[in-house]
Amino acid sequence: MYEVRGPEPLLPPVPPRSEGAVRREWRRMRDHSAAAGILSRPLFGRLPLRRWVSQDLHSVLDYVGGAALVAVGNASGDSKAKAAGWALGGAAVGVSLFTDYRLSLTKLIPIEAHELADYAYGLGAVLAPFVLGYAKRSPVAAALHVLLGVKVLAASLVTDYRCQTGMHLGGELVTDPEGIGA
Repeated sequence: MYEVRGPEPLLPPVPPRSEGAVRREWRRMRDHSAAAGILSRPLFGRLPLRRWVSQDLHSVLDYVGGAALVAVGNASGDSKAKAAGWALGGAAVGVSLFTDYRLSLTKLIPIEAHELADYAYGLGAVLAPFVLGYAKRSPVAAALHVLLGVKVLAASLVTDYRCQTGMHLGGELVTDPEGIGA
């Protein structure tokens, strides 16, 4: 007999705005869902300490950091700083190009091996000026190599490492995110 209706809306509904390319890429880079990839197993049962830097952001930092290590070594004029920059930067970019994640050329290196390489070349960048002896001859290059190494180590400790194909250290393929601890 009687119909109960809610109050009539005062304004018509607003259609959703179309998402711009920059916003879409930012949202994709912050993606922590299963669409972002398959969660890596913790190294030594503990690393990374936290997972709040997305894999895509970490990938971009890998490429930029590797190029920066090479550039700093070349700009220093010291032959040992140049060699260290090329070795460390080349390792960073080379490993990144072949790692099993979204922003790589091909997927040959498991994500856990990439994480180990991050810790290795980050520590190498911190120690290189002192081990190779260019800390006193080229202090600016030494300081920048140490700074870049600390950045790599810090970023690695808080990266949400994820692979794309399910390739893990040991050669097994794991495609179920729940099976790894997502």
